[in-house]
Amino acid sequence: MPPVLPPKPEARPDKVSLWRYLKLFRQDILSAQPARLYRAWMAEFKTPFFRSYMVNDPKLIDLVLKKRPDDFPKSDRIGAGLRPLLGNSVFLTNGAVWKKQRRIIDPAFEGGRLRDTFPAMWAAGEACADRLDALATGEPVEIEAETSHAAADVIFRTLFSIPIENDIAAQVFEEFKAHQRTQPILNLAAFVPGPSWMPKFFKSETKDTAKVIRDLITRLVDDRAAEIEAGAAPDDLATKIMTKADPETGETFAPDEMVDQVAIFFLAGHETSASALAWTLYLLASNPAWQDKVAAEAMEFTQDFSALSTLKSTRDVFREALRLYPPVPMMVREVTKPETFRKRALRKGAQIVLSPWHLHRHERMWDNPDGFDPARWQTEAGKASAREAFMPFSAGPRVCTGAGFAMAEGVVVLAHLLRRYRFEVVKGQVPVPVAHLTVRSKDGIWLRIRPRIRPPKEP
Repeated sequence: MPPVLPPKPEARPDKVSLWRYLKLFRQDILSAQPARLYRAWMAEFKTPFFRSYMVNDPKLIDLVLKKRPDDFPKSDRIGAGLRPLLGNSVFLTNGAVWKKQRRIIDPAFEGGRLRDTFPAMWAAGEACADRLDALATGEPVEIEAETSHAAADVIFRTLFSIPIENDIAAQVFEEFKAHQRTQPILNLAAFVPGPSWMPKFFKSETKDTAKVIRDLITRLVDDRAAEIEAGAAPDDLATKIMTKADPETGETFAPDEMVDQVAIFFLAGHETSASALAWTLYLLASNPAWQDKVAAEAMEFTQDFSALSTLKSTRDVFREALRLYPPVPMMVREVTKPETFRKRALRKGAQIVLSPWHLHRHERMWDNPDGFDPARWQTEAGKASAREAFMPFSAGPRVCTGAGFAMAEGVVVLAHLLRRYRFEVVKGQVPVPVAHLTVRSKDGIWLRIRPRIRPPKEP
């Protein structure tokens, strides 16, 4: 009997009306796309308002993201719905503003800085394992809620040196969950171009929860500014970023600019990590042999930054989860002048869709594209595919500044959980991937958790 493939949403028929497509798109990006995109190098989609082109050709992706990124800035069509929360954060800006923001932010995540955040990651992983102790009864547990809690804890510990139990951190976490429930993937303004003053049709709940979150973050930023002024601030990511001056202008972030950046750190660092961890645990529960391999590594993992290099199988499993379920399924760039892609003329203003979801499962670039195979990462074929068709954190100058952080966080938290618990699938509960802000499960990911019995050590 062939192995059961990890769940994948059914594709829509090749041809549907525009309004049917928009309805499907608002429900879920992934199932709104036709199956041919898993083997196409490029596909065109027309609307009365603009044209978009999904690009899977590695050479064109390289052109857009690496060789000429300034000619293909981020499109505001998807980001329009995020502005109430994210303001003018690095996630939404382009050009000189974005470059200044990255010059200030990037040094906090470079080189040995990861070593500085490792103790906080370790503590968050340990705290997550402790919280699961009460749930390790063999009864079904919705694991996305637990990984969301863990990822938020990592963010607050590394950014502001406070655990998720801190009063303000807990409030941000709860308000963010409420904000997510109000947020459609696509604001109407994304399909109707117009001037900046045109109403964006945000739900009142979206604006209200965004304001509450930003007010709470403002309190954290103001408190940290006072600690910096008094010379009593901890040397964490917030302090590093708030005290870093732009090497070109000598400017630091103003308080409102820092609030924007903290909002995207929380959204990107929390939401994407929660998704990746949940899908990894599901894949491990579905593949007990790989789970045992990861657990064996975790048993030997110590609170030493250099020990991260020993978690090779854990890292390969996490990479494979990111390949199958990339947290950010699609990225949109805008054409700033006429271009020709694969003999097609692209007009100024056209949208270029880069889809990690389709690229990571592309039938012409991966062996067994829909299968779970962490061993591929140690083969020449797998490494070659990864060089051309693996970009869970984007690529080029706009690659996620926290990519290395996210990879370390993932393996640290997994090691803490797998050394203490065994995860099992719940019969009849197969998660259905859907994509809104990130790739999550339609009705949650349900697993059974049981204490793991450690093998006795040899005398």
